Amino acid sequence: MKTTTVIRYRMRADTADENQRLIEAVFAELAEGKPDGLHYAALRLDDGVSFVHIVSHDEDDADVLPTLGSFQKFLADFGDRVDGKPDRSDAGVVGSYRFLTP
Repeated sequence: MKTTTVIRYRMRADTADENQRLIEAVFAELAEGKPDGLHYAALRLDDGVSFVHIVSHDEDDADVLPTLGSFQKFLADFGDRVDGKPDRSDAGVVGSYRFLTP
């Protein structure tokens, strides 16, 4: 069974570019390790400071992201970069075209 989570948050204007660099490092590490069962996308919205992450994984792969050094670095000072509290919601996939599989 897949678990899908959507996280949305705003960064302070002076930390948005750094946040993007940290996210890019996570994707670089994922590209090297190629973990099975994980689907992950991160988007930076047009306002330049809002980000949306969509994470879908099999139950067996639930712990992949937290074990990555790059993800730990991303989280390390997240509270200092973010503007407000992130909104995190579990979600059910209604449909997906080459993005997430239900």
